[in-house]
Amino acid sequence: MRRSLAAAAVAIAVAALFLGPLRRRPFRQLPAGVIELHSEIAVDADSELRGAPSGTVLHLAPDFNGRAAIVVRGDNVTLRDFSIDGNRAALEIRAGLPPSNTSFAEFTRANGVFAEGVTGLAIERLRCRNIAGFAVLVSRARSVDIRRVTVADSGSRNPLGRNNSTGGILLEEGTADFRVIECDLSNIRGNGIWTHSLYTSARNARGSIAFNHFREIGRDAIQAGHATALSVTGNSGSRIGYPFDEVDIENLATPVAIDTAGNVDASSYDGNRFQEIDGKCIDLDGFHDGEVRTNQCINRHGAASYRYGHYGITMNNSNPDMRSQNIRLVDNLIDGTLYGGIFVIGSGHTIARNRLLRLDASHCNENAARFGCYYGPADPEILEAGIYLARGAEHPSPARHNLIQDNRIAGYKMQSRCILAAPGVDPRSNTIIGNLCRDR
Repeated sequence: MRRSLAAAAVAIAVAALFLGPLRRRPFRQLPAGVIELHSEIAVDADSELRGAPSGTVLHLAPDFNGRAAIVVRGDNVTLRDFSIDGNRAALEIRAGLPPSNTSFAEFTRANGVFAEGVTGLAIERLRCRNIAGFAVLVSRARSVDIRRVTVADSGSRNPLGRNNSTGGILLEEGTADFRVIECDLSNIRGNGIWTHSLYTSARNARGSIAFNHFREIGRDAIQAGHATALSVTGNSGSRIGYPFDEVDIENLATPVAIDTAGNVDASSYDGNRFQEIDGKCIDLDGFHDGEVRTNQCINRHGAASYRYGHYGITMNNSNPDMRSQNIRLVDNLIDGTLYGGIFVIGSGHTIARNRLLRLDASHCNENAARFGCYYGPADPEILEAGIYLARGAEHPSPARHNLIQDNRIAGYKMQSRCILAAPGVDPRSNTIIGNLCRDR
């Protein structure tokens, strides 16, 4: 049964009238059935919005005009137990990423839930599908708890038909004290769960992304962007970087199971398990003074199955305010990569007891013409190594004063290519002991 927004508003008002005064914190119960939305539903402070016991679906009409189906306008709000159908087929706008000085809150419309500048937001058991923007977009908020949210078939494309990062759950612009727990995301064009802030904004802080599951993600399953004190724990997923045709390769958005961006410290990636990643397992661009341990990434097929395959784990330093230093990279399993195992820059790292198996499936550089994996004369061995000690990445930062110990490294010609150094980098400036290297 479909109802107009006006009819729904009357029903909500009646529910609030009879039920609100009975509780210290009033709640509104949405009517049962499908409610057609032409504009936003606003939820004010100190309130709860819940679906009907028999089920409520908020459906965005083709002429919907608003930031989101639900816009949270005050503190201490709970949303629970209803569905949002974003009508992506009608509301998708093919656009790229926002300008570098513009937040997603200012840029992206037709979201599922939108909250900005609030404290105390709980979102429980929402079911979102066909969302053109983000299922949940939270900006400049405090004390946010998102749990058991289901997101499917969401996100839009850019003018070239590639993903434009939308579709999942985004916390941005210095959001702090947050948790995203036990959510399920499938068939998301952009990122699954991520944090993001402009370079000039506060970093996201004191968050947990834990025990979520991802399937068929076009960009990153998880991205830790410009954050401090973030825990990424116990997440799992498969088919990251699919479908091929929606990967934003023109903007070098290589898919990653767990990605990093900006300046990220005092954080941990622990006990996450992914399989079938057409890209990287873990990208540590901006990650420093933190721990990456007991994670697993497994690819079971041959090189031809991974169009955008890459290294297992890479370090980088795109953000000028950070230095790649003091990372504990221990007890991880990388099984099946197109190129090498771990790309290392910087200093003070402990890289120990990792299992790097079935590396260099593309047989670089022998198959360079087929897989495009000859990097160039400055670093001719960069894609062949089990562990590569590099001169730097975005900025110079030679690999030195690192401990590389007791790693098991196996794959194509790994007996001779186990640990290699870039021209100008002296392996003896690192402590390299007890590593087991073999060709298979």
